[in-house]
Amino acid sequence: MLRKTPSTAKTGKADASHAPTTRRQQLAAKTRARMLNIAIREFADKGYSGARVETIASRSKVNIRMIYHYFGGKEKLYVEVLEHVLARLREAELAVTLDVQSVDPSTGILQLYDFTEGHFSKHPELLCLLSWENLNRARYLKLSRVIPAMSSPVLDKLRTLIRRGETMGTLRRGIDPLHLYVTLVSLAYFHKSNAYTLSRMFDTEMLAEEWQAAHRIQAHELVSAFLKKGSVRELDAGALGRGDVYTV
Repeated sequence: MLRKTPSTAKTGKADASHAPTTRRQQLAAKTRARMLNIAIREFADKGYSGARVETIASRSKVNIRMIYHYFGGKEKLYVEVLEHVLARLREAELAVTLDVQSVDPSTGILQLYDFTEGHFSKHPELLCLLSWENLNRARYLKLSRVIPAMSSPVLDKLRTLIRRGETMGTLRRGIDPLHLYVTLVSLAYFHKSNAYTLSRMFDTEMLAEEWQAAHRIQAHELVSAFLKKGSVRELDAGALGRGDVYTV
């Protein structure tokens, strides 16, 4: 007949021999997270070519071999950095308190814009990484299998809002979800990613909160005017392909 050991029968606690393994796992997870966060800053500041694995290891206070142990090398580390910052954006987008089945469609779309604009403000490293990767023509982003799948839920949310708006008669017909998303991101992105050069060119501090707030108001007005039913001629599906010309 089997008997329970005193440790499990009286205390109900797990065997203490498992505790060191758990602590090692926790330490390993913290070490990996620290290296990833240092790598995000290093790649954001210097791009893929300028960043050095030696620097990331030194600032993470680990041996350089640990980078290769946890990530497999510089290229794989960089791809994971891209996946991490974009996953953080997508997760936050989907977590926005927005009931697409009940909220006014125009209001919901503007809320998505506000979130994106705010996320870029809070995470300038994302702007830098996207700029570097565009210079590289998405060379490393193409290596990721998970990044393309991240975007589908966001487009689904926009698609639902657009369809409801068309059904309700509050949005003009023919709005493409992807085109709309790119427009929202453009309005939230360009004035931040290019603020330093634009500020010097026009002698205006475009990162000042007052200027940024005024730009948000203008962006709202532009998006609202675009979404409004009857604000532009609603083209049929093949009009643009045929090269038809319309006037408003």
